[in-house]
Parts: sequence; structure tokens; C-alpha cells
Amino acid sequence: MKAEIIAVGTELLLGQIVNTNARYLSQGLAAIGIDVYFQTVVGDNSARIRQAIDIARSRADVLLFTGGLGPTMDDLTKDVLADYLGRKMTLHEPTMKVMEELFASRGSHMVESNRRQANWIEGSIPLENTAGLAVGNALEQDGTRYVLLPGPPKEMMPMFEGPASRWLLSELGAGAPLHSRILRFAGIGESKLEHELIDLIEAQSDPTIAPYAKEGEVALRISSKSADEAAALAKIEDTAQQIRSRLGDYIYAEEDISLEEAVLRLLRSRRMRVSVAESCTGGLLAELITGVPGSSGEFLGGIVTYTNTMKNRLLGIPLEQLEGPGAPGAVSESTAALMARRVAETTGSDWGVSVTGVAGPGTTEGKPVGLVHLGIARKDGEADVFTINVGGNRDTVRIRAAKYALYQLWLKLKAL
Repeated sequence: MKAEIIAVGTELLLGQIVNTNARYLSQGLAAIGIDVYFQTVVGDNSARIRQAIDIARSRADVLLFTGGLGPTMDDLTKDVLADYLGRKMTLHEPTMKVMEELFASRGSHMVESNRRQANWIEGSIPLENTAGLAVGNALEQDGTRYVLLPGPPKEMMPMFEGPASRWLLSELGAGAPLHSRILRFAGIGESKLEHELIDLIEAQSDPTIAPYAKEGEVALRISSKSADEAAALAKIEDTAQQIRSRLGDYIYAEEDISLEEAVLRLLRSRRMRVSVAESCTGGLLAELITGVPGSSGEFLGGIVTYTNTMKNRLLGIPLEQLEGPGAPGAVSESTAALMARRVAETTGSDWGVSVTGVAGPGTTEGKPVGLVHLGIARKDGEADVFTINVGGNRDTVRIRAAKYALYQLWLKLKAL
């Protein structure tokens, strides 16, 4: 069974909001055995919505719409589909009653346009909206199923999980659901990862292997579609084991979590804490760590020493180390080592992590853009220094440097 998701809203085309609904619905449909082969975004325009319906009907059995069910004149989804199918629009009295009671309880006057949210397509199944006002619709005509959901995720999600999914299952029966496992990698680029696994990727059938890359990390999704969950999971595990045997040192998690969360989990399990000293990343490393809820138990703090003066004042690094004839300079292995050791000493943490380098756009100390030195120091111990050369723009250098620092800390924690 094939589905197409049609997201309606000019704001999506203009990039004013991100279409998170499509991702959610694709995962939800896969879980009940319905494949999504196409996703369409169309603006608030009757002719173009009709065209999108025409195209989708030619290649999908189920059309799911999000958006365009609201009270304003540009909320056209129900009207266009009703006209397209030759059906009348009528008022859903239970929804209308809920709306009237809501406005009365607020002491507000309900304007006429709000009635549009209670409209539904004649002969369809109303889908209750437990988090908003606009009623959803589900119907079948000429072998094609149509499901109309609100655009706001807080309204769309409960409607899909509840009445919409129940209706689809009653119409189509339970298909073979998709079972998946995520392997998350750091310290290795997408190209190298693919090179190491190219034989598995080229020979894939069941399970399938799909890579997903973002700056500083790569993920692999291993998937198998089967009504027999145990059999599917066994196939997935066999493939995962082959990948582990080749790239185990780069796999930081077998679930959908970030590298910084994996590092914090290891710190927590070992009853350790970390602090950071940053130069070229400008606080990004600390931001990544503190973006994880509950990080305060393992993260003591960070110091952004962007200039030589601050490296000297806040970390006590001698100026003769940082500048002057024959000095190693701020962008050097020895400075990265000193920064890591001093931030651990200053904060009393078990680990100190440092980043110093050239993010660009220009060179620093005659050193090229993308050159970064990272220090990892254990309390009262020496620091290990790692040097990387990162291609790309300023933002790329900063995020890859921060992620690589986390990866090196993860390796050290894992080895304990």
C-alpha cells in the first residue's frame, strides 16, 4: 500500500516554517505498514492543490493532507477536495457545538469565519480534534483513501495517532510494519564510512541500509519490513554485527541520540565531570553539552578565551607561549594541551577539553583556515592533543571541531 503526503501551506514553500509533519507521518505510516513514496508541498492555491491531487492519485492509494483546515479564506483543502470529488460540504454539528461552548466560556464572540473549521465533506468520516477546533476528514472514493489532518503538529499528531490510524487500519488492514535500528557514528566521514561498507550497501535487499549525514556525525538506519518482528530484528542484528566488526570504534550509540548525550551518559556512569576551554569554537562546545537536559550534573562549566589576553588572564597561559618571536602561538598543540590542563585545574573537574584553531575566514598566525588543535586532559595528568584539518566555511569548522572533541572524549571514557 502506497501513500503520498500533501502538505498545504504557502508558508511552507516560503521557508517560514519547517515541514516537520511529513517526517512524523512517514514514520507513523511505516509503523502500520504503509509505504510513503512521495511527499508534496503545495501553496494555498485552488488550482495547484487540484493538480497535486491529480498527480498523487496516479501513484498512491492513500493521500494524506496536512494544513488548510482553518478558519481563514486561504484554508482551502476541504473545499478543493470536496469539489474535486463532486461532493458537497456540510456542517459537522458536534464540532460546531464544541466551538460555540468554547467561545461562550471565554465570553468571546465567535466570528462567522470560525464556522469553516466545523465544515466536513459529505459522506466522509469526521476525525475528532482533541487539541484544536478544526475537524478532520477521512473518506474513500474510487479505490483511493483520503485523510485530511490539521497543520499544527499539536493538533495533527493526536488526530493521526487516534482516529486517522484506526480508520486506515480498518480500511486497509494491518500491513507489514517497518522495523529499524539506528547506528550513530562519530570520528568518521560519510564517504569513508560508505567506502568501508560499500559491499553491504550494494548487496542490500532485506534489511536495507540507509546513511544520513550531518556535520560531524553520520547515522545508518538498518530496516526490515516484516509482520514477524522477531525475524526482522534478527536480520537487523546480523547486519548490525557485520558493521560493528568493521567500524565498532566509531559507533557511539545504537539509538537515536546525539554524541553529546552519549558523552554525558558515560560521564554519569563513571561519576565524572568535565569542563571546556574554547577559542575558535566560541562557546559552541559548551552549547552542545548544555543543550542536553540534565547536563548540569556532569558539566561544570566552560571558558571562552577568544583572545590571547583572556587565555593569559583566565587560564594562566604565559604570554610568551602565545605571542612574540619563536612563540608556539595560540593555535598550537602545546597551547591546546595547556588550555585543557588549566581548565580542569581551574574548575576542579575530572576532565578538561580544549579547542583552539582557525575558523576563518582569514588565516591566524600565518596558519591556514581549518587547522584545529584539540586537547583532552585528565585531572592531574598530561593532555593528549589531536590535530585536524577541516574543510568548509567558518560554521563547518566550528561544528566539526566541537564534535571531534566530543568524540575523542567519548573514546577515552569508553576505555575506562
